[in-house]
Amino acid sequence: MKLQKIIEINPILPFTEFDLMQKYRKGFESSELGRLHAMLPLKEMAEQLASAFPKKHPQGNTPMFPPEGEIALMFLKSYTGQSDDGLVEMLNGNIYMQMFCGVFIDPDHPIKNGKIVSAIRNRLAKALDIKKLQKVLFEKWKPELKNQDRCMTDATCYESFLRYPMDVKLLWECCEWLHSLMRTEFRRAGERMPRNKYRDLDRDRLVYAKMRKKTHAKTQKLRKRLLKLLDKLIAQWNRFRKLYPWGIMLSAGQEKRLSAILKVRGQQHELLEKKEVHRRVVSIDRPYIRPIVRGKENKRVEFGAKVNNIQIDGISFIEHHSFEAFNEGVRLKQCIEYQKELTGIDVREIGADTIYANNENRKYCTENGITTCFARKGPKPKDQDDATTASRRIIGNLRATVMEGSFGNQKLHYGVGRIAARNSRSETLLLFFGIHMANAAILAQRKWLAEEKEKEKNRRSHKRA
Repeated sequence: MKLQKIIEINPILPFTEFDLMQKYRKGFESSELGRLHAMLPLKEMAEQLASAFPKKHPQGNTPMFPPEGEIALMFLKSYTGQSDDGLVEMLNGNIYMQMFCGVFIDPDHPIKNGKIVSAIRNRLAKALDIKKLQKVLFEKWKPELKNQDRCMTDATCYESFLRYPMDVKLLWECCEWLHSLMRTEFRRAGERMPRNKYRDLDRDRLVYAKMRKKTHAKTQKLRKRLLKLLDKLIAQWNRFRKLYPWGIMLSAGQEKRLSAILKVRGQQHELLEKKEVHRRVVSIDRPYIRPIVRGKENKRVEFGAKVNNIQIDGISFIEHHSFEAFNEGVRLKQCIEYQKELTGIDVREIGADTIYANNENRKYCTENGITTCFARKGPKPKDQDDATTASRRIIGNLRATVMEGSFGNQKLHYGVGRIAARNSRSETLLLFFGIHMANAAILAQRKWLAEEKEKEKNRRSHKRA
């Protein structure tokens, strides 16, 4: 047997091996992975995602991982930051990772198929309900969280793994892929490839790419030529499909990419005519990604999911996410209501960026007795309360340090800095598990530090006695 669930192997082990397994379990509980495992409500999450777990494998075998193990594997991917193949390789050789996922892998028969991870990810992504799962996570973490009447909120962009989408590169990718498809289908049909300027533009594009200084005139000239070539390739492809309506069978992925190419062609024509383009496509591989204008000095535009987070005692929860750009400043009321839905406690303090400080939000907070960190409008009142001023300053400092710092921690250490996924569902799932793996790590660290502090306190009291 190549792989067994850990709960099933105790009765069949000899005493010495059973004793060794008990030592491993004890070591796992005190390890970092064990502390993280204790912070995750895997069983409750598996119940929420029950529709994603098949009772039988498509080949007729029982599933390799238990439901809790599949969810743990997704957390483990965010924790390690490895590719699918790299994660499987680490899982084969690390007994603690196997315990984290609730399986035992026979060293003589390791898992060799890295596609197992992507298959699990795609199944879970279809059943993912962020709000329900976050409710389960909050119920698990609720005893550890303080100041549940204080809400911090801010938005950030979790970027996708994507090259910077220049118009010339995007048009050339469209031409290259469509020309390759045509060459394959024409050869299959026994037809001669129609004439076009593909080879000439391939040579000129390479010359352009090697230029150290690319002037606006040269860029525009090449862009117009590429767009003209794309128009011709699309026209040739449409004529061919009319001639062989039943002989061309494209996959769903090919049809999706062809649809994205047609959309890019239309948008590029509008851009050349100086028209405003909405829902701009920046990748034919992932047409759901949009440019998110952030206005930062070092990175004015980002490409990926924009997420509005709330934070309770340093622990982040997704309030709203979208691959389309949105104004987070109008979502303050929704953030307050969502925190109340999670905690059951009225929000009394809120920390948010200046973009949230519009008149409607100020009025709402005043009517509900919520203290904010917003700068006051108008002259400074003579009877201003010093305690309220100090409270505003504390809330503002927490938002600027803890909230902003959590974004950097998630992106640098938990796999959401440049998310590599092939569709929006998988990208959302990786984003969800990355954010909450960071939360679990923070809580596990807090609990460990508290335990160490208590041990040190006991040692000192014992010495005094």
